[in-house]
Amino acid sequence: MPVRVGFIGTGLVAQLHLANLARMEDVEIAALCDISPEALARTQRLYGGRTYTDHREMLERERLDCVYLCLPPFAHTGQEFAVIERGIPLFIEKPVALDLAYGRRVARAIEERGLLATVGYHWRYYDTVDRVRALLEARTVGLVLGTWLGGIWRAPWWIDKAKSGGQIVEQATHLFDLARYLVGEIVAVSGLGYRGLVTDVPGYTLDDATTVNLRFASGAIGTISATSALGRGGRVGLHLIGRHLSIEITPTLLRIGDAEKVVEYAPQTPPMEREDAAWIQAVRTGDPRGLRSTYRDALRTLAATLAATRSLEQNGAWLTPEE
Repeated sequence: MPVRVGFIGTGLVAQLHLANLARMEDVEIAALCDISPEALARTQRLYGGRTYTDHREMLERERLDCVYLCLPPFAHTGQEFAVIERGIPLFIEKPVALDLAYGRRVARAIEERGLLATVGYHWRYYDTVDRVRALLEARTVGLVLGTWLGGIWRAPWWIDKAKSGGQIVEQATHLFDLARYLVGEIVAVSGLGYRGLVTDVPGYTLDDATTVNLRFASGAIGTISATSALGRGGRVGLHLIGRHLSIEITPTLLRIGDAEKVVEYAPQTPPMEREDAAWIQAVRTGDPRGLRSTYRDALRTLAATLAATRSLEQNGAWLTPEE
């Protein structure tokens, strides 16, 4: 029997998951829900499935084996609870919310139901990151340097901080999450922001540049800097430093240097492809061991990025991420 998949939200990120699922055997894209009839029509032409503009109606009418929730941060208004109440395994794209209290309620509901659920932090699924995790079992990292230097994401809500949460919460969250995954929990943050670079985009309310200092439970320190002011010439990645150890992780390359040599590795499989394959396998078997981000764990990343964003507004005050 094919795994029957439903989508709530069919925007840009959903399209990446849909393309992966469409290439898998024994997976049926059964139902699509979006508030935009135009978006639904475009997606249905590509992937099939019955269409709905109300997620409650979709969940009532369809027999689904799992649901992908691919919504902008501001648009989480209870859809998770409707899925959880029906006991349907749930894949949620990051960030999981803009409000920790809302996220805690979702986490409790998932845990009380014993529901299979995961969050789309796809950097964890790079095969190059697997190599780094194995290496760090016997090595110590003391310094973490992250950069997300790019341009404005093309979704119209992204430039409105009230809707996206800002670049730290919506985009650089991948670096905060990867740092947690590789180095350990972030226990304190201090951030500064700058505005004045992007003056030509109506409705733009983001910080143009940010830098956030981090302290980890291990004692390691770090900085993650981000900007959305660029057109071309950007850079995205995480650099880990230890004694005679340099690890540079980017979407296209892993570079590891030690006291004797530098070795480079290219990712062999797109991480979202691995992520979607792991999710479908978990849905088929009920075994979550191949999943790399629980909802509760993703909440810790959200807490770190929300604390960093609050610190920007408090002139760099050191803050502890809330649980």
